[in-house]
This record gives sequence, structure tokens and C-alpha cells, in this order.
Amino acid sequence: MSEQVVALQGVDVDSLTFDEALVELQRTVAELEQGGLALERSIELYERGVALHERCAGLLGQAELRVQRLLERAAGQLAVVEARSEEQAD
Repeated sequence: MSEQVVALQGVDVDSLTFDEALVELQRTVAELEQGGLALERSIELYERGVALHERCAGLLGQAELRVQRLLERAAGQLAVVEARSEEQAD
């Protein structure tokens, strides 16, 4: 495990950036998928995973609102543009 991932394990979820929360969520899911954990550890990881998911979803929602505000026209009308990933664009 990298030093950065180890450092993030004890950090309050609300202080993580999107990228940090996503990395920790992926690590948490991988650890749960390996199995063989004690019940208490599994529950702790699951609870942290839910909190990390909520953090990521909240930050994505905030980013979406920021993009919509940037697209606001001078007349106050909102031009919502559907964002597509590079994979969908092909």
C-alpha cells in the first residue's frame, strides 16, 4: 500500500478531495472483495465505503452545479449542456 493511501485511511471523509475519496473508496472495495475479514472490520470498511461514496456523489453534484452556473447566459437563461465522457464521444 502506498504511503498516501495509508495516510488517507484515518482522515475525516469530509476533508477529502474527490480524487482522494475515490482512491480510498476503490481501496476499501478491493479490501472487502478479498474477503477473509473479521465481521467488525468488514462492517467498519462498509460504513467508511458508504461515507466515501456519499462524499464523491456530493462533490460531483457540486461540480455539476458549478458547470451549469458557468453556462448561464446574460439573460439569465440556463443552457444545460449534456456532458459526455471521451469514451461516449467516439
